[in-house]
Amino acid sequence: MVVDTRTRSNEPELMDDFALEGEILRDALDKIASINKLLGGNKVTLDGVKTLINSQHDEEISILDVGCGNGDMLRTLADYGRAKQLKFKLIGIDANAFTIRHAESLSENYTNITYQCIDIFTDAFKTTSFDIILCTLTLHHFKDHEILALMKSFHQQTKLGVVINDLHRSKLAYYLFNAICFVFRLNEMSRKDGLVSILRGFKRADLAQYSTELKFKSYSIRWRWAFRYQWVIKSI
Repeated sequence: MVVDTRTRSNEPELMDDFALEGEILRDALDKIASINKLLGGNKVTLDGVKTLINSQHDEEISILDVGCGNGDMLRTLADYGRAKQLKFKLIGIDANAFTIRHAESLSENYTNITYQCIDIFTDAFKTTSFDIILCTLTLHHFKDHEILALMKSFHQQTKLGVVINDLHRSKLAYYLFNAICFVFRLNEMSRKDGLVSILRGFKRADLAQYSTELKFKSYSIRWRWAFRYQWVIKSI
């Protein structure tokens, strides 16, 4: 099969069904989190947060994780904050109620993490504000016009900035993911969605174009292992 990565795919993923629930979804969420952690994905997001908080040590820092999955990124942040004596208020949101319940069950021992089932396109969400908004492996689920609308809103809603950690649209990444599926024994839904996710991912030019269209004044785009882009937009 010849893979075309010249433009972003609009093919839907099975996980885009917000009514999806059950053991297959739970397994997919946990495997995605495990692979992301093993391949250094959490570090990409954490490093982005570090660049934004910089000298912000004394006051409480509110961090929203959009499309939080099983909450693994928030628990990583909570552990980091505890080790560095930082006051983090961590909020995870997802449009799937089952996903939120699963994240809550895994985060019972973290008193500074809360979760909400929210539609991020509602006016009610757009009126909320945070110090930092995160998107880890979430932005690729949206079409270009939705991404522009979301990023404009996120930039306006944050005091410090936005951290995007998402997939590099690459033929090599596509073929290597098939090997990952075998090693980690991913279920069929995870395998199919993972391949589609890569084709819905980004090239540097995509993120640069979004930044230009949205007139971001202070941002960075860095390629990170494993086939990720870290896009950090500062609000101040």
